[in-house]
Amino acid sequence: MSNTISSPNDLLEKRGTTRDADAFVTAACFNRASTHFAASLGDGRVAVHAIAAANWHEHELHDGAVLTIAPDIDATGFLTGGDDGHLRRIDAASVTPVAAYGMKWVEHVASIPDRKAPIRAAAVGRNIMLLDDKGALLRSLAHPSTVSGIAIDAKFRRIAASHYNGASLWFVRSENAKPHVLEWKGSHIGVALHPDLSAITTAMQENALHGWKLPDGQHMRMSGYPSKPESLGFTRSGKWLASAGAEAIILWPFFGGGPMGKAPLELAASDSIVKRIACHPQTEVVAGGYADGTVLVVDIARERVLPVAAPGHGPISALAWSPDGSRLGFGTETGFVAVIDFSATR
Repeated sequence: MSNTISSPNDLLEKRGTTRDADAFVTAACFNRASTHFAASLGDGRVAVHAIAAANWHEHELHDGAVLTIAPDIDATGFLTGGDDGHLRRIDAASVTPVAAYGMKWVEHVASIPDRKAPIRAAAVGRNIMLLDDKGALLRSLAHPSTVSGIAIDAKFRRIAASHYNGASLWFVRSENAKPHVLEWKGSHIGVALHPDLSAITTAMQENALHGWKLPDGQHMRMSGYPSKPESLGFTRSGKWLASAGAEAIILWPFFGGGPMGKAPLELAASDSIVKRIACHPQTEVVAGGYADGTVLVVDIARERVLPVAAPGHGPISALAWSPDGSRLGFGTETGFVAVIDFSATR
């Protein structure tokens, strides 16, 4: 496919579908079935793209900004949280209230798909609310300060939260177990779990990443960023931790004794800061979205860069792969939204 590319916008123009949403894109994701893409907006709307029908629909969901969006517990729906204190579910046909928390913001959401006992998670202030499929509270996980990010492990057994002065790791289905508290002074603003749970890492306000090896809690310090690393995630194999915050995609090696004592790999260098990264769900590929609006896809092993979108649509504020790996969606601070089809059948 790369042999036919003649300009940085070729993929966007030939394999993309776009929409001008006219509002800051706060987050974006695909549903679990990879049939729909959704972008949450700063004015309370969610823009949804139906892949098969190739159309867009917008839904009014929150009275204020939609702060977060994630796949819901089933194959087709999405879960949203807003600064109006509401947790809601949306699918192609309807919008359903799930829970309300008064004046407290619902800043992060996630879900665990389980045929018998699915769980929804919502970060509200210092607490993570664990809810069943009816919206009933199962358990509230309390933290020492506001939860700034959440992550669920690949087997859906543990949930991690970043917060001031560190991170906490919980067993989701244990009613009485206390968290594994991992401490490091400073403001931690996001969290990622290694695929095999051998490490937990956080992004920090202080232009650095911090990590702990599990289960012993050995510290890992990854610094040198010129800007705040607002986005991080492990590749499918867990060999690399990809991160934003520099004028290239920064990849820390989590093999051969790394990352401590190892230099990171820097790919897709630019004159602009990387704002968002998204690791492919099936291969060692990572996408990067930049402050100037550039979107690139990088094959890590080959160090090969594929341009997806050229500058000009505003800073990238959301970036996500579909679970089947066939599509990449992104959104910008100016409200430009796009979905790129990478499938071989296109």
